Amino acid sequence: MRIGELAARAGTTTRTLRYYESRGLLPARRGTNGYRSYDEGDLKLLRQIRTLQDFGFDLEETRPFVECLRAGHPQGDSCPASLAVYRRKLDELDALIGELTAVRATIAVRLAAADEPPGDEPPLCEMGGQEL
Repeated sequence: MRIGELAARAGTTTRTLRYYESRGLLPARRGTNGYRSYDEGDLKLLRQIRTLQDFGFDLEETRPFVECLRAGHPQGDSCPASLAVYRRKLDELDALIGELTAVRATIAVRLAAADEPPGDEPPLCEMGGQEL
């Protein structure tokens, strides 16, 4: 198939495909007419890249998965290098979850304190910001 058909089937643009090609993630095969030529295997590579990017992987992190597929494995995550990327990503996510949990706790404490103004007086913001 040609680049336009591959882009349409993969749900991306020809510009993106050329970029992947320049990064070495997509093979650059040319037919005798000079046009780029792709097959179903290339579509599988693109779907793997897109899925991982949807999960938050950057483009370079997809490389081991692509190489695994190119090596003939049925799945891009059946190689040790791909599993190492998964492990690193899980560590990153766990760290982010920890940071977000701490931020959430701080905001919850501040909200609770703000909901309980001292004494019987309403907060200044409800009186137009002016003290009586």
